[in-house]
This record gives sequence, structure tokens and C-alpha cells, in this order.
Amino acid sequence: MESVNWLAVILAAGFAVTIAMVWYGPIFRVWHRSFPGDAKLSGKYRTAALVLFIGSAMLGHNFARIGSETLGAKPWLFFMQSGGFAVAFIIPAIWLTHLRMGIDSRTRLIDCGYWLTAYLAMGGVFWGLS
Repeated sequence: MESVNWLAVILAAGFAVTIAMVWYGPIFRVWHRSFPGDAKLSGKYRTAALVLFIGSAMLGHNFARIGSETLGAKPWLFFMQSGGFAVAFIIPAIWLTHLRMGIDSRTRLIDCGYWLTAYLAMGGVFWGLS
């Protein structure tokens, strides 16, 4: 196993948080109605940064296990792996939790779309720094 690219882990998590600020800010204001107030909103971004760092570290470990030789020959694996994590684990968990809580379909789609976008972007960061 190769070593984890910790610079990519940190930058990928930071990029995903930046996407969240844009996604839930100018693009979709639904989240702002759910959590009004700047203090609460900044706390949510700090929590999201921690969760995204953990996910990014898992991706970094995954890419280290695959190895740079394989990833160099098959660069689509960065997006297949990161998007796969989102589609197979993150999105179903969010969808089912939102469904159980009675959250409307539009908000579920917005949230699930964010996580897919964030994980694909994290894969892009790993690809760019490989």
C-alpha cells in the first residue's frame, strides 16, 4: 500500500465545503430556511467540514490501496470510486433518513445532489494531485 496523500485529503474536504457554501447559498436557499441565522449556519459548515474530512480521508486511503500505477493507467477510477461511495452509501442513507423524517422530495434531491457533486469533486482533487 502506498501512503495517503494528506494534502489531497485536506484540499478535497475544503473544496467540498466550499461547494456546500455555494450549493446551499446562492444556488439553493432551501437549507437556509431550515437553519436560519449565521451562527447556526457556520456551525453546520464546521460539522460538514469534519464529516467531509473523514470521507476524504477514506477516499485517500482507498486510492492509496489502489496504487498510483493503476490509477495512472485508469484515471476514471478516481471518479468511479468517489461517485460510487456517494451513490452506494451516502445518498441512500440521506434519502432514507429524509424520507423517514417527512422531508419533501425537492429537499431530498437537493441534498443528495450536493453529496454526489461533493464526492465527485473530491475525486477530481485526488485526480488533479496524483
